[in-house]
Amino acid sequence: MGRRAQTLFVASVLTLILAVAGLWLPVPFVTFAPGPVTDTLGKVDGAPLIEIDGRRTYPTAGSLELTTVEETPRLNLLGALQDWFASDRAVVPSELVRPPGSSQEQIRQENTQAMIDSQDQATAAALSELGIAPTGAEVVVHEVLSDSPAQGLLRAGDVITSVGGVAITGQDGLREQIGRVKPGEVVEVAYRRDGTAGTGRITTKPATDDPARPMIGVTTTEKRSYPFTVRIRISDIGGPSAGLMFALGIVDLLTPGELTGGKTVAGTGTIDAAGEVGPIGGIQQKILGAQRAGASVFLVPKGNCADAVRMNTDLRLVQVANLSGALDALNTLRAKPDATNVPTCSAA
Repeated sequence: MGRRAQTLFVASVLTLILAVAGLWLPVPFVTFAPGPVTDTLGKVDGAPLIEIDGRRTYPTAGSLELTTVEETPRLNLLGALQDWFASDRAVVPSELVRPPGSSQEQIRQENTQAMIDSQDQATAAALSELGIAPTGAEVVVHEVLSDSPAQGLLRAGDVITSVGGVAITGQDGLREQIGRVKPGEVVEVAYRRDGTAGTGRITTKPATDDPARPMIGVTTTEKRSYPFTVRIRISDIGGPSAGLMFALGIVDLLTPGELTGGKTVAGTGTIDAAGEVGPIGGIQQKILGAQRAGASVFLVPKGNCADAVRMNTDLRLVQVANLSGALDALNTLRAKPDATNVPTCSAA
């Protein structure tokens, strides 16, 4: 082999090595895949996922499955290419999932807060639907991050009573009062800890998703007071998308009869205290997860219908705009499974 041939051979080998090595380089994408489903009428570690104390509950049958998406956050080029051609996966830019510069811990905190909020909103929506009004509300610290401005000043379990001298009775009020200052400025937070009042001066910092928005670095939950207690036991799922299914589970337990008609019903959707249902991400992967779980009906937020109908599925895709509509649809299908007067996602 001549020198020129040797040079070309070495160059070809190096090019091949670099090309193969490039397949293992990280890329700015994440993959969504169908995640596990969880029955909101079932149990977690031997205890009811939804537990109600101080109020009569009724036996249920069938299941109300909340659906999830599994995310692969650190993709290399090879993995991204493989997932791109997989029929049950979606590859999306990382920036659509997390703001640039945000840490995994910050994302975890935000997802945890969203899940806590969804449980509180679902409880409020369900009890409002049943005509049960709250007797009061307070904002409780759920977690303080290790690098938080509130570290050493607030603790989990503290009840935030005022910010800047303004009484706090809900999370909207807490966000509003903190938002009155600029990032880097100080807010005075009054709290109640084990029955004892205290105050702390906290220097705010920029939020990860909006540098102009101040934050004190805690997750909170809005504890509305009712004549009885509703507890939702779930800790390994983040985000707000289980809200609708939580609310349906609470209503089913507090009312006679079987909301599902003994069948497996799955769904997804955010919910607010007024019962309005909002769209979520990963709808197609969630439908696949529900299909694998044996569901016959899938409750789809109205804003997700356009993507849902692109799926080749035998599931009945019921369009949902609010909790009342979801309950009406399930009650209709329970009485007549082939009913045609139920709002359905369509390609139109």
